[in-house]
Amino acid sequence: MDHLKIKLEPASISACDKLPKQLEFLGQALQHQVDVYEASENNDIILDLAPTGTGKTKAGLSVLLHNSQRNAIYIAPTNALIDQQTEAAEKFVRDAGLPHLVKAASARQVNSWPDDRVGKRSGEKIYNVLREPATIFPECGGGRPILLVTNPDIFYYAAFFQYNPLDRGNIASEFYSSFSTVIFDEFHLYDAKQLVSLFFYLALSKEFGYFQHKRKIVLLTATPEPACEEALNVLGKNGVKIARIDGKSQISYLRPSQTEVNLEIRKQVDKETTIAEIVQEVLRRLRENPDQNGAVILDAKDTLGRISDQLRDRGFADFCGRITGDTPKEERPLAAQKQVILATSTVDVGFNFDREKETPRQNLDWLIFSTRDRFSFWQRIGRVGRVLGRTQTEIPSEAIAYLPDRAWEQGIEQLDCSGGRKTLTEMLESLECMKRPFLDIYWRSEAFLEIARPLLELEDSLHNLEQESCVHELYYTLQKLLGGSRRWDDYKYRMTLIRTAEKLALAPLKPRRKNEWSFVKVLFKQPPFLRKQFIEKFLECQHPDILNRKELTMDEIEKDFRQYENSAAKLKEFAIFWKTVWSPLFQFRQNLFENVKIYDPHNFLLDEVGETNLDPIHLLRFFEFASDENGIVLTHRATETYGLKFALQVADLEDFANNYLCKLYAFKNCTIERTIDNCVRPTALISQLTPPLMPGVIVREHRKNRWAILKLRKQGIECYPIMVKDSFANEQEYTFFPSLSGILAIASAGITLKCPDNQEFWVV
Repeated sequence: MDHLKIKLEPASISACDKLPKQLEFLGQALQHQVDVYEASENNDIILDLAPTGTGKTKAGLSVLLHNSQRNAIYIAPTNALIDQQTEAAEKFVRDAGLPHLVKAASARQVNSWPDDRVGKRSGEKIYNVLREPATIFPECGGGRPILLVTNPDIFYYAAFFQYNPLDRGNIASEFYSSFSTVIFDEFHLYDAKQLVSLFFYLALSKEFGYFQHKRKIVLLTATPEPACEEALNVLGKNGVKIARIDGKSQISYLRPSQTEVNLEIRKQVDKETTIAEIVQEVLRRLRENPDQNGAVILDAKDTLGRISDQLRDRGFADFCGRITGDTPKEERPLAAQKQVILATSTVDVGFNFDREKETPRQNLDWLIFSTRDRFSFWQRIGRVGRVLGRTQTEIPSEAIAYLPDRAWEQGIEQLDCSGGRKTLTEMLESLECMKRPFLDIYWRSEAFLEIARPLLELEDSLHNLEQESCVHELYYTLQKLLGGSRRWDDYKYRMTLIRTAEKLALAPLKPRRKNEWSFVKVLFKQPPFLRKQFIEKFLECQHPDILNRKELTMDEIEKDFRQYENSAAKLKEFAIFWKTVWSPLFQFRQNLFENVKIYDPHNFLLDEVGETNLDPIHLLRFFEFASDENGIVLTHRATETYGLKFALQVADLEDFANNYLCKLYAFKNCTIERTIDNCVRPTALISQLTPPLMPGVIVREHRKNRWAILKLRKQGIECYPIMVKDSFANEQEYTFFPSLSGILAIASAGITLKCPDNQEFWVV
């Protein structure tokens, strides 16, 4: 059966019958909100696991009351949620009589803060506002604590020393020491990289004694990741006091939170069939139930766009509103009032489908959605039929969920459809295809190198101080949490080389302006042992004969770089290569290219004519467009989805096959092409997307690894065909993995990889 039907019983949550005196200003509260407040008094980390849509934000903010005169930070998962949670925090602070100044701090908002007080750099502004908010906002008055509402990106950049070199030490120090209350919202949405920064912060709070000084960290999620639970258990066994609140311990004073949901589970089939099915479902519901509101939430933006086109063509444009990452912020409230909301994952968190005209029943009567894992499944199904605080709670809701076809291969047909939420939960947990991939793989792999950067910065700043030993203890704690097995010295050595390469790559061979240092000056300002390490790595990779013969001393080699610009240029070129080759491990976003601005006159992406930013990969695959010096204009949807492939020019194909396959590398002369039926279609935009070096791993498909590559493709791992040609007109097609997830996936699938210096790429 490709369709399964199951009835999910109504859900309820317990209210608190008598509030503690400190929370009486709330008027009324749910029991889990009170439990979080009370548990935070004597615990270091508090998990609120209450269901989605039941007020976890307010629960997290209640912890501020235990540190009412000290700085706090609220990490919202998306920029859209920053504004919403800032409003919620301002109201909470006002109602509670707390002194905090609440400030939203996305990158855009920080840039908009005044430049005339401390300077224009983002890091400089954040550092100063944490030290004293009145420095930048004198109107708030001095001496007030701040509640900063920001996103995981800024938190990562601050905690991992990614800001401007002039600010990174200061801002990291403030993020490590300034906050007494730290709230991570919807942290189940974090990818592996974001979770590493979170657990780094938890471990640092333990090893540097911040928990002993009343730091409270609140983790809000309805669907915790098992690997995170395991890591938290490790912290608990090592002395960190952790409380888990699930909202289910009380069964009295129950309030309805979600209606009964009649759920149909369907197999994801081909794109055109899916579009036709969903269009017909929407049209049927509009005709049969004109008083009901619904939504379609899909992962595939192009599929959603084509559904929008068909509904518009049938005369239902006025009934539908789109909310995607492309939708301008100012247009979203209008789209949210439409009878049918067509959305991507943009609405997965913090979007409540509120209506300007309040109804006594649920805001969403029906929902059609796709899902890639069980976390997004429960997040999305929790959007329909919400009735907490409503007077009419007995009207059932309906939902259709599209699951990967692999769910049928793995036995979802055995679901006991009479068992309700319990049997569905158990079934989804048992399906391998509904688990989020790469979480522990990332932690246990070469990407463990990432935590070496903040550790190395800490070690430098604490050199010869009492707390220097805490850095090593922090590393060992992280090993226990994340599962790495290599020694600190291994990662320290690699990270030292990368940091040196980053500094040298930015230095010009000749100064271009006053007070700018030349490449040679920057090189010889490095500590002698670091300079020697980097030069030896350069010789090992580029000129092993010189290193092996040992005919020249290091002083003679360094003299060559001082005296000959050509030699210095080669070392700089290697620094750029070394910095680039490791970049997939340190990129916060896995987009291959920066977004481009496009103009959408035909409403392919936007409900109103206008501009938006778009991933070039999406643009190349799904649209026809005109591109010139004035910008990019969408002209048509592509009749057929374009294929994408890479082309690489090398000197000798045999040498390439012997030395560069299955190796993390940064390739010159690598371009992207778009194709139909394997025929290249010339595109003007391509030249703008060709970087000097393209990092990634190229592998040859053969009988032993073909199954692994096919499996990865089925899981949606980004990989592309790449045609490698040499100067002798020889050519061979391989498979190219340019993203971190792809690189780790092929390594974990048993394909042996090498680093650029031929050392083993570690997946342990």
